[in-house]
Amino acid sequence: MQIHGFNKTTLLDYPKHLAATIFLGCCNFRCPFCHNSSLVLSTDTQPSLTVSEVLDTLKSRSSILEGVCITGGEPTLSKDLPEFIQVIKNIGLKVKLDTNGSNPLMLQYLLSQQLLDYIAMDIKNSRARYIETIGVPGYSLDAIDASISLIQNSGIPYEFRTTVVKEYHSLEDMLAIGRWLEGSKEYYLQLFLDSGDILSPGLHAPTQETMVEYQEALQPYFNTVGIRGMETN
Repeated sequence: MQIHGFNKTTLLDYPKHLAATIFLGCCNFRCPFCHNSSLVLSTDTQPSLTVSEVLDTLKSRSSILEGVCITGGEPTLSKDLPEFIQVIKNIGLKVKLDTNGSNPLMLQYLLSQQLLDYIAMDIKNSRARYIETIGVPGYSLDAIDASISLIQNSGIPYEFRTTVVKEYHSLEDMLAIGRWLEGSKEYYLQLFLDSGDILSPGLHAPTQETMVEYQEALQPYFNTVGIRGMETN
């Protein structure tokens, strides 16, 4: 397992929980607006931590923390993810997984073993523009569809979310996403932020007015539609 980042305390990454965040390397997508491009393109050159270092810290902070968010990169590409999560669960912490939904077999296994307490899946764009947005020519959406279904029927808290980029997302795309995920509980629009470590520099965030327009247009499709990354929601 390649661990390339560790935030010991966060109130942002795991809703309603004080958590730590673990960043795993490697990803099978090449989204132009990815804000962790170094974890995608040059994983081997990034500073790393050992599993034992991270677990020892979690154990020492188990009385303070409530959970752990595992993100990336794409965490489900790590074959030893189930064993890693089991140790975290044994420490007594809840686990939230961030995923792009490309590995439904791993997701199904984690759910069957009751290793997850919360799932956040990134929906990159409408079906019509998905391949363009993930930067993988010829990619089949079968895995994405399977993961969506697994999450919707998982019985645990979950959210779907889309990072909104001016050059890649339109109202038409948002409505198509709404129809695709209709009936899901929570959906969040995340305002694109240029972290300085994105795959394709020169992209832009939509205006706050546009974000609110998208939010209002999506209300009929979900129980909750929220906006993240804006001063006022």
